[in-house]
Amino acid sequence: MKPSNDLLKKALNTIRFLSADAIQKARSGHPGLPMGAAAMAYALWMRHLRFNPKNPSWPNRDRFILSGGHGSMLLYSLLYLTGYDLTLDDIEQFRQWNSRTPGHPECWRTPGVEVTTGPLGQGFGNGVGMAIAEANLAATFNRDGHNVIDHYTYVLASDGDLMEGVASEAASLAGHLRLGKLIVLYDNNQISIDGSTDLTFTEDVATRFRAYGWHVIEDINGHDVNAVDDAINKAKSEPRPSLLMCRTRIGYGLPTKEGTAKSHGEPPGEEELLGAKEKLGWPKEPMFYVPDDVLDHFRMALDRGATLESEWNERFNRYRKAFPKLSSELERRLAGRLSDDWELDIPVFASDSKGIATRVASGKTINALANRLTELIGGSADLTPSNKTWIEGSPSFQADSPTGRNIHFGIREHAMGTIVNGIAAHGGFIPYCATFLVFSDYMRPAIRVSALSRHHCIWLFTHDSIGLGEDGPTHQPIEQLMSLRTIPELVVIRPGDANEVAEAWHVAIKRNEGPTLISLTRQSVPIIDREQYAPASGLQNGAYVLAEYGSSPDLILMASGSEVQLIVEAGDKLAKDGINVRVISFPSWELFEMQDPKYKESVLPSKVTARLAVEAGVTLGWERWVGAKGKIIGIDTFGASAPYKILFKKFGFTVDNIIEQAKSLLKES
Repeated sequence: MKPSNDLLKKALNTIRFLSADAIQKARSGHPGLPMGAAAMAYALWMRHLRFNPKNPSWPNRDRFILSGGHGSMLLYSLLYLTGYDLTLDDIEQFRQWNSRTPGHPECWRTPGVEVTTGPLGQGFGNGVGMAIAEANLAATFNRDGHNVIDHYTYVLASDGDLMEGVASEAASLAGHLRLGKLIVLYDNNQISIDGSTDLTFTEDVATRFRAYGWHVIEDINGHDVNAVDDAINKAKSEPRPSLLMCRTRIGYGLPTKEGTAKSHGEPPGEEELLGAKEKLGWPKEPMFYVPDDVLDHFRMALDRGATLESEWNERFNRYRKAFPKLSSELERRLAGRLSDDWELDIPVFASDSKGIATRVASGKTINALANRLTELIGGSADLTPSNKTWIEGSPSFQADSPTGRNIHFGIREHAMGTIVNGIAAHGGFIPYCATFLVFSDYMRPAIRVSALSRHHCIWLFTHDSIGLGEDGPTHQPIEQLMSLRTIPELVVIRPGDANEVAEAWHVAIKRNEGPTLISLTRQSVPIIDREQYAPASGLQNGAYVLAEYGSSPDLILMASGSEVQLIVEAGDKLAKDGINVRVISFPSWELFEMQDPKYKESVLPSKVTARLAVEAGVTLGWERWVGAKGKIIGIDTFGASAPYKILFKKFGFTVDNIIEQAKSLLKES
């Protein structure tokens, strides 16, 4: 039932001034978007969005993403008004310490927030990922008469979102994939921090998106609820993703700042705020005023949401009876539970002095896991043969094959990262993606947001050192691995051989409280004889003693990745020279830090100060493990173009150099 014009007007002003009051009280925030986009948000939330405030994780809910996360008070106002577990006191604590209403939305902090947004364009890409997830689940599990997965993904995007390159990348792929359940409401207020978007953004956005393959509706009055409502209805019948271009006035109602950059990113000021309330016929006092009839109107969402979920539960019960195995698998996946037998096929690689590249071992492990984990889905940035990411027996995910588990992201690394985050946030999947390690720079913002959001994503980076050889310094990662280790909550693993790769995947699948990054070689590395050396399961501890020569070590050699083979050989030779040496495989600093002090001391005894670390990357950071008296063999320059064996020799990654440096270290000690 639609509200009266008077009630509708009050409802829109409640959104505006609840947001503006919180921003003014905090003396910090962005009032422009919430005040300008209130009507757009109302049309979506009250007339289209299917959600249940009492169960924010209801699987078949529509997803709403505020890509312009700076307008967070718009979202918080809607969450409070419609009955989510958010109080008026939470609204009043906007941007304060330990508040559930932080400056930009954080999905793990606030009930009802689907994804963490703020860095512009990230949410747009997340929306593409969520639409992919919905399409794949629907195609995989729905049956005639049983559409148990059937929902939309809505994104509210700003001018700034559409300026960012990541949104262009993601939109291009979405159009190609014909993701018709993706609807983007574009808050086209034509104002950014610097002023009018005419300063930098004069392109024909509508033509651009049509070229991407999108359905576009232009010149929608974003302050007219019925106009926005009609546009959404048209978009929902489209087989293509839709861009609804809603013209709005930023800071709507502010007497002197409406339509100006002044309303974008600073509190309105008390005088301006009171002037807006007077202009729009709103009581000046009290602050945070919510009329009873308005709250009753918004809280209709509670009964509506309960009914929607109840009807879905009834449909699902019928589905469960008709397809017990299928429904059980869907429920398991939506709950984020691993299958009981998921570990059974993880490969064990026989020792081999010739070995295989760890990227190859990863590809074999992916396929072993995919047989038992139907939720595993992923792909690479147009490097599938190099990254070894293809799931055999499954088609590519395309508009005409939506059950495919292999995603061709194209050469769109940044969008790839945001899309993977969206798939993970949607639920029902463990997504992975891959490219060369040096190109992680293109997608670092998405990796960082993934870690902040604690998404269960797996990031695969191959060609992880100068070992890639002749492509030279433009493609040889030097500082990337260390840079990625600095991201909080991200576990970085650089396995030393094929069996460590299998263990790395074991960790990545089981660890569901955040993302895992696995760094892999292009070149072959020997498969360590685990009967002679310690089992690869030690990787789960981050660092472990691979070999011990003598009762008490005088020297510790440690390395990660392809350099482990070098310290193994060096350790053997040093032991033959009568030196008590300990050889440590050190694939993950983060996993090692998680261990208790007793274990860490058992691996790296503090009394042993002669320590040598070997890694084909920057030396920065390794001082933490070698101590003040230790040494590091690394690379603090760019690489060079040559066959990898020559590069390793020229840069000092040889057994002879390790032995020389180790003996020198012992003398100094």
